Amino acid sequence: MTSRRRATTTAALTCGAALLAGPACTGAAAAEDPDGGEGDLANKSAQQISDDALHQLVAAKSLRLRTQTSADPTKLDLTLDRAGNCTGAISKGALGRVELVKRGNQVWMKPDAAFWKSQLPGNEGTEAAAKYKNTFLHGTTKNAFLHNLSTACDLTAFQKTAVPPEEPPSGAPSSPATPTLTKGRPTTHEGTRVLPVVKKAQGAVQTLYVAIDGKHYPLKLTAEVDHQTGTILLSDYDTPVSTKTPAPGDTADISVLEERLRGSQNA
Repeated sequence: MTSRRRATTTAALTCGAALLAGPACTGAAAAEDPDGGEGDLANKSAQQISDDALHQLVAAKSLRLRTQTSADPTKLDLTLDRAGNCTGAISKGALGRVELVKRGNQVWMKPDAAFWKSQLPGNEGTEAAAKYKNTFLHGTTKNAFLHNLSTACDLTAFQKTAVPPEEPPSGAPSSPATPTLTKGRPTTHEGTRVLPVVKKAQGAVQTLYVAIDGKHYPLKLTAEVDHQTGTILLSDYDTPVSTKTPAPGDTADISVLEERLRGSQNA
């Protein structure tokens, strides 16, 4: 796969909030009941359903975000809000997993043993993993490592990816083809009735699962492109992020990680 094609694949799998943003043709699946199990979405086009779900997403004050893609081992499971507060975990596969708490500009991360062993060589990683087991490393967003780690906590930035782009700049190439949105058959996602809205464009298949009952929240987004898949799960809309932070006795300063990293580089 060329680097350009790989970049396209990664973008399609990870920018899930924008999966169905923008104009499109619409279609609808046939139904046997009066509303086909679609509730009040029955009389709406696929584009109208997508637009409504987009509105619910960008209006959310907080939510739980879970992501994974076959193109990258990174997985997120974070509850985050517009103020940048969050709790949850970030996993990098074999490189380890960290629990993350961010409140204001204060950040706590609790690495697992795999993280320490991936960052530090040999016995040094094993020793650090044992010494700092169940310990949160604490600092602020002024610390470069914690700043980069906690960018995932920015709900506002995530919501901005859901906003359709403005008119393309003068002279910019136009889209080669207008994508088509269609309604699928009602199904369930984690116990909630949802209606799939499917978009096909340029070899990619992207599906948005919208709650049928109550507010029409987008609950699941999937993408398939270049034999790779990506999934974003959205839940717990407007549930406040926990204000609980690690106790001082369960923390160590982030400098312990930085000092060990410097020591291993100088060794």
